[in-house]
Amino acid sequence: FRSIVGARYALLNAAGSCCASETTQFRDYTVPTNTVYASCTNRNCEVTASVPCSDKQAIDCLKQAGWSVEGGIEVFYSMGMRGTAVVDSRSIEQFYKKYKDPHQDMILAEGIGKLCEDLEVEPSDIVLLVISYHMNANIMCEYTKDEWTTGLTRMAVDSIDKLKAKLSELRTELRDPKRFQDVYNFAFSWAREKGQKCLQLETALGMWQLLYADDRRWQYIDDWCNFLQKHHNRAISKDTWVQLFEFARQIKPDFSNYDENGAWPYLMDEFVDYMRKKDGMAIDS
Repeated sequence: FRSIVGARYALLNAAGSCCASETTQFRDYTVPTNTVYASCTNRNCEVTASVPCSDKQAIDCLKQAGWSVEGGIEVFYSMGMRGTAVVDSRSIEQFYKKYKDPHQDMILAEGIGKLCEDLEVEPSDIVLLVISYHMNANIMCEYTKDEWTTGLTRMAVDSIDKLKAKLSELRTELRDPKRFQDVYNFAFSWAREKGQKCLQLETALGMWQLLYADDRRWQYIDDWCNFLQKHHNRAISKDTWVQLFEFARQIKPDFSNYDENGAWPYLMDEFVDYMRKKDGMAIDS
């Protein structure tokens, strides 16, 4: 445990900067579940630095670097965490209180609705999904205090103005194939109802239409959704969710490289057959 804490503290010291110091030192650091916090040694500096580095993240960074702290810091930066170190934790706390439910210590649907109003976005805007991804939110329309704090720290924002200014960048993240896949996979668990292993069909259809919109559009998304409504009409499993992503990424528009004897789920076989009949495509022998 001491090694993990030390690694996380080393990451913090390497990433942090405040009060225009060339070399920043921190004191009085604490290590909650998912974030390292520390205050600057300069008594006139009110900045609190934080790094959303969990035990698992610290261990992963160190493993990839052969347990070298210096190498682990480089891995940490390469994972997209650079520039997220310095935020005002007290501002994040006040930011959280603005939207927190008056009866529960979390942000619920009403608070998220108010957040959307302040951000001037619709609740159905995909940027809310990206924000939830950065928070690693467990349930749609809910943010725990820990999720909120970790997510805002990761995004390097501690006010509504900073988050609003970040929206364009968050949308742009989806252009990166790896990030889009991560957000896509996250969306399945995030959108499930509590206690359910599968995603309700109507919810899955809505999420697919959201994910495969605009410049991310898959040409058969409408056909896929219509096919499911007519011929499946059941909840969507995690396997189907993941396989659809691979199907949309790998299979050519004319389905000429689709192998019916491959490892695709039966639902994909039925969809390809449905599309070939619908569009009168020749079936490869």
